[in-house]
Amino acid sequence: MVDQQVRIPDLSARPYELTVERVMKASSELLYLAWTQGFDIWFAEPATVRMRPEVNEPFYFETAHEGSMHPHYGRFLRLEPRRLVEMTWVTGAAGTEGAETVVRVELVKQPRGIRLRLRHSGFAGEAARDRYRATWPKALARLDERTAALG
Repeated sequence: MVDQQVRIPDLSARPYELTVERVMKASSELLYLAWTQGFDIWFAEPATVRMRPEVNEPFYFETAHEGSMHPHYGRFLRLEPRRLVEMTWVTGAAGTEGAETVVRVELVKQPRGIRLRLRHSGFAGEAARDRYRATWPKALARLDERTAALG
């Protein structure tokens, strides 16, 4: 087995980012699994997910929005079970506009649940960032609803 170094994208020319936080009902273990193996539970269309939770491993899935399918690609940069998922995130014109962005999800135990802190970095412009600023809170609400029902 060859030890491959993880290449972190250079985001210096793409400074736009956002942060979203939400206190979740599910356990950090279940939330971690939802981000690394269960995208079709809360985000992706069933049967479109190709994902293996290993650093440097690529993934693919599709979402449906307004009657169209939208492919998403990426690879895992860092994985710390029950604590951290960091991945690249690439979508088309209606998303990251083809830019390789980085999504970092931190899971921190709080008295009332698990605080999920999502930082999405590397947008080329404000329009792409603002689309995700509107989308991520809805996605996290769906994640909370679906994982709470499982756990």
